[in-house]
Amino acid sequence: MAVYVVLFNARTENEGIHSLQMEGRQLVLMFEVEDDATRFSVMLEAQDFPPASVEAFDREEIEEFCESAGYEAVMVEDGTLLMPPEKMVEETTWDPDADPMDIARAKLEAAAGEGQKEISKGSVQDASSDEMDRIRAQLEKLL
Repeated sequence: MAVYVVLFNARTENEGIHSLQMEGRQLVLMFEVEDDATRFSVMLEAQDFPPASVEAFDREEIEEFCESAGYEAVMVEDGTLLMPPEKMVEETTWDPDADPMDIARAKLEAAAGEGQKEISKGSVQDASSDEMDRIRAQLEKLL
């Protein structure tokens, strides 16, 4: 089954996946419908995020990525209007201006040190208590 995720710098060496930080957990949103993912990415750009794109992936591929990176995959069902938190974290794990050569070098070093390939980590957002309650309610509706 295909799902849609929000990516920054898609198909580059400096690709990042959008995630939400909630109560110490990193959540990657998997949208069931491309239009819902596109709407969410447009709202992110309105909040001064870098331009994003929506890409289709096999659901299992995203779930495996999330498991290996310590993220949780959350399915956003068709027609769910999910609003991004109003506040971004001050520092992200993804740098939109990073030099792809430096990223490749760091990935190779990490892979050599850990014996496995490291996958790009995405930008994260933080939310205030009110925002977290609102997002939690939306996510609980999804489950």
